[in-house]
Amino acid sequence: MELPSWLESRLMQICDSIFAIVPQQVPTLENLGKCKIISHRGQHDNITVFENTLSAFDHALETAGIWGIELDFRWTKDLHPVVAHDPDLQRLFGSNLRIAETTLAELKQHCPQMPTLEEVLLRYGGKLHLMVEAKEEHYPQPEKQNMILKELFAPLEPRKDFHLLSLAPEMLVLIKFVDTSAKLPVAVFNAKSLSKISLNEKYAGLGGHYLLLHKKIVKQHLDCGQKIGVGYPKSKNNLFREINRGVEWIFCNDAVGVSGLLQTELKKAQLLVDSRNFK
Repeated sequence: MELPSWLESRLMQICDSIFAIVPQQVPTLENLGKCKIISHRGQHDNITVFENTLSAFDHALETAGIWGIELDFRWTKDLHPVVAHDPDLQRLFGSNLRIAETTLAELKQHCPQMPTLEEVLLRYGGKLHLMVEAKEEHYPQPEKQNMILKELFAPLEPRKDFHLLSLAPEMLVLIKFVDTSAKLPVAVFNAKSLSKISLNEKYAGLGGHYLLLHKKIVKQHLDCGQKIGVGYPKSKNNLFREINRGVEWIFCNDAVGVSGLLQTELKKAQLLVDSRNFK
C-alpha cells in the first residue's frame, strides 16, 4: 500500500519538523561510520532534474559520502525493464502514456530522459550500491522476465552490489533470480506483518518510514543479523536518532544535504577521538 504522493509529502513534513527539534545524543564514531546514505530516486527536484534519470543519479555519484541509490523499475509492452516509479508519465512529464502499454522504442521517443534498467546497471553498478525496487504490476511472462533480470544483473553480486526491494511482498516471491538474502520488503502500515515475513523467509531485513518502524521491530531484525532501512531523515537530530537505533541504511530525498551532515559529524567525532588519544 502506497500513500498518495501529496499526503505522503505532507506527513513527512510534519514528522520531520517534530523530530528536528528533539535533541539526540551524538552517535559514536563507530556508529557514524556504519551509516550508509542512499539517494532516493537520485538527487532531483523534478523541475530541472527529474527523479529516476541519469542526471539525478549522476548527482549522487558525484557527491562524496553517498553510498547508494534507490531506483524503481517497470516493464514496457515488449518486456524491457525501464527505470520509473509511476505506471504512466503524467506526474512528471504531463503525458497519459502508460509504460505497460508502450514499447520501448515508443517510450524513448516520447520520453528520452527515462533510462532503461540496463543503462543504469551498466553506468552505476559497482560504483554505487543499487537498491532496486520492483513496482507492483502484472508479469505476463514471469519466467522470461526473470531470465531477463538475471542476465542484466549477472555482472553484479547480490548483497554486495545490489538489493531488490518492494512494497508488495508478492513481488519478492514472483522475482526469483536473486536469493532471499538480497531482498528487502518495504513497509507502509504493515510493518508488523512484513517483519514476520522477513524474519521467517530470511530476507535482508526491513525497510520503511522511520516513524513506522518502532524500536521493538528494529531490535528484532538487528538481533537476527538483518539490516534496517529507513526513509527519509533530513535533519541532524533525525539522522542521529536513526543511527543511535542501529539503523545503517538511510534513504534520503536530499542525499547530498544529509551526506554533508554526516561527513561533518564524522570529522568532529574523529577529531574528538584523536584529541583523547593524544592526551
